[in-house]
Amino acid sequence: MERRGVSQSEARAKSTSWAITYGDMVTLLLTFFILLLVIMNDAEKHIDRVINMLLDESFQELAENVTSSYVMVERVTKGVKITLASGRLFKSMDADVQTAVYPLLQQISGIIKLSRVVRVHDDPDLGKFLESVEKAGRELNIEIRCEGHTDDESLPAGAKYESNWDLSTARALNIVKLLSLFAEIPQEKFSAMGYGEFRPVVTNVDAVSRSKNRRVEIYLDAFITTPTVTN
Repeated sequence: MERRGVSQSEARAKSTSWAITYGDMVTLLLTFFILLLVIMNDAEKHIDRVINMLLDESFQELAENVTSSYVMVERVTKGVKITLASGRLFKSMDADVQTAVYPLLQQISGIIKLSRVVRVHDDPDLGKFLESVEKAGRELNIEIRCEGHTDDESLPAGAKYESNWDLSTARALNIVKLLSLFAEIPQEKFSAMGYGEFRPVVTNVDAVSRSKNRRVEIYLDAFITTPTVTN
C-alpha cells in the first residue's frame, strides 16, 4: 500500500511539473516586459528633457533680444509663444503686413533660424540625442506655427474679407510667408491658422480689450511623433 501511495504521489508530481515551469516562464516574461517599459519610459523622458532644454534656450534668446513694446515672448506648454499686436502689423480690416514691421519680423526670423532647436541636425553635440530618438522608433518634428486672432466686431458689408475668420487666417498666412522668407526655412516647417474672434484673451467690452484680442501668435515648437509608414 505504501509503495502504491508513493507511486501515485510521484505520478501527480510528474503531471503538474509543467505548471511550475510554465509559471516560471510567465514570471520571466512579465519581468522582461516591465523592464522594457521602464527602459522605454526613461528614454522618452530623456528625449523630452532635451527638447524642453532646447526650447528653453530659444525662449531665452528671443526674450532677451526682441524688446519691442508690442511684442511679448512666453514659454508655454506648446513651445515658445511670441505675441504681436495686430494694430502694428496690419491696417484695419487688411491682411497685408506693413513694411514698417519687416525689420522686427527679420529679427525674430533670424533668431529662430539660428536657434539650436531648429539647427538640431547640424549640431554635433546633439548627435546622441538624435540617435536616441531614432532608436526609440520616433521622429523629431520642428514646427513654426502662426495663429491669427481678431476682436468680435463684424466686418462691414463690402469688406475685402467675408468674416473675421477669413481675415485672421489671411493674416497668419502672410506672416508665415514672411517668416519662411526671412529665415530661409522650408515652408514645410510652417503652419498657419485663423481663429477669428473665437479665442479672446480678455472679454470684448471696449476699445482697449478689443485691441488686446487683435493679435498674431507665433509658436516655435518641437515634439516627437511616430513616423508615418508609406506603402
